[in-house]
Amino acid sequence: MAYFDAASAAPLHPVARQALLASLDEGWADPARLYREGRRARLLLDAAREAMAECVGCRPDELVFTPSGTRAVHSGVAGALAGRRRVGSHLIVSAVEHSSVLHAAEAHEAGGGEVTQVGVDRAGAVDPAAYAAALREDTALVCLQSANHEVGTEQPVSRVAEACRAAGVPLLVDAAQSLGWGRVEGDWSLLTGSAHKWGGPSGVGLLAVRKGVRFAPQGPGDERESGRAPGFENLPAIVAAAASLRAVRAEATAEAARLRELTERIRSRVPELVPDVEVVGDPSRRLPGIVTFSCLYVDGETLLHELDRAGFSVSSGSSCTSSTLTPSHVLRAMGVLSEGNVRVSLPPGTAAEDVERFLEVLPGTVAAVREKLGAPAATETVRAAGPDLVVDALGRRCPIPVIELAKVIGDVPVGGTVRVLSDDEAARLDIPAWCEMRGQEYVGEEPAERGTAYLVRRVS
Repeated sequence: MAYFDAASAAPLHPVARQALLASLDEGWADPARLYREGRRARLLLDAAREAMAECVGCRPDELVFTPSGTRAVHSGVAGALAGRRRVGSHLIVSAVEHSSVLHAAEAHEAGGGEVTQVGVDRAGAVDPAAYAAALREDTALVCLQSANHEVGTEQPVSRVAEACRAAGVPLLVDAAQSLGWGRVEGDWSLLTGSAHKWGGPSGVGLLAVRKGVRFAPQGPGDERESGRAPGFENLPAIVAAAASLRAVRAEATAEAARLRELTERIRSRVPELVPDVEVVGDPSRRLPGIVTFSCLYVDGETLLHELDRAGFSVSSGSSCTSSTLTPSHVLRAMGVLSEGNVRVSLPPGTAAEDVERFLEVLPGTVAAVREKLGAPAATETVRAAGPDLVVDALGRRCPIPVIELAKVIGDVPVGGTVRVLSDDEAARLDIPAWCEMRGQEYVGEEPAERGTAYLVRRVS
């Protein structure tokens, strides 16, 4: 079985396993106590904090450990906003942040705060000028990920940090995906990370708050972790997290070069092997191991199941694979195709032979899924007066609306239109993306008696 979902959770690093087992014997006591076992535990905790701080690029007393990366984000956002409440309650985030940041923004807005969401280009990158333009006198905090978790695009953190520093506004960087590869460049104010993203154990997050940043921890107070992360420290997991981060950093330069070559192989060959595919994300400014592509006329959930049966563990941002039946917020913000989406994220140590086998299996797997969807239960297709067609795809989920559109576009003359009726949210993203890929004109959408009507004009 080839595990290609390291962006969700990387396999436990051998060094992490060794450190975890060793610290279970040495680090079980309360590090706040003064007796021998407590002092031994305190030494382990202090050493782990120093090692982690060195990797992050901050002082040890600026870094605390949290029960998860999500808790680090929530505590960081809430504490920074509370610390600057006299300045204002305006928060800036990007449209492609991890859900933990967006959920924190929603909670802030529900509590009476104001949130500005900065858009991205089709590669998933923010424009630093857009961030600078969004800054206001009452801006309390700015959030920006170091790299995107779904498409791998690296963000211009340094330039955004410059704008924030000039305006006197702190910048919180979610570095969960990139921290295993190196330090985050730029003059950031707060930073968060999660150990299971770099091969450490789950249940360990980190929150770094620079000296001088106004910060007011929220919730009941606690004497541990400077009052910023209440509860007894999971010392064995913390020691393993620090050990694994140092280990992956030592290997990062060589492994990054190797994984970049493998992901570039996927990026270049998938469009050659599989027709009607859109590779998404920035082609060069991206994390080493992540490559994402979307396949027209493919049910994402079925594709993932078939790849799993073939021995490959991958993930997807397609609406078909989610309980909400809406596309990934990242793909939606980028305006790219969402149906049949596949995210391949290679863990360190991935064999080139596994990538080659994936490239051999993928074309036949996609073709089989498309064949299954090629003859769906008939959707009602009614000719209207003149050179127009109406396709009723109401009640049909992705990718059926686009499949039905593709079937009939040739039935109208050049200049004629197809009106696709759909109540699937994914159609709002996938039909315009299909038009761009196939050289047709997307006219727009309009309300219908049920769902939405999407208008497409035949150009060729």
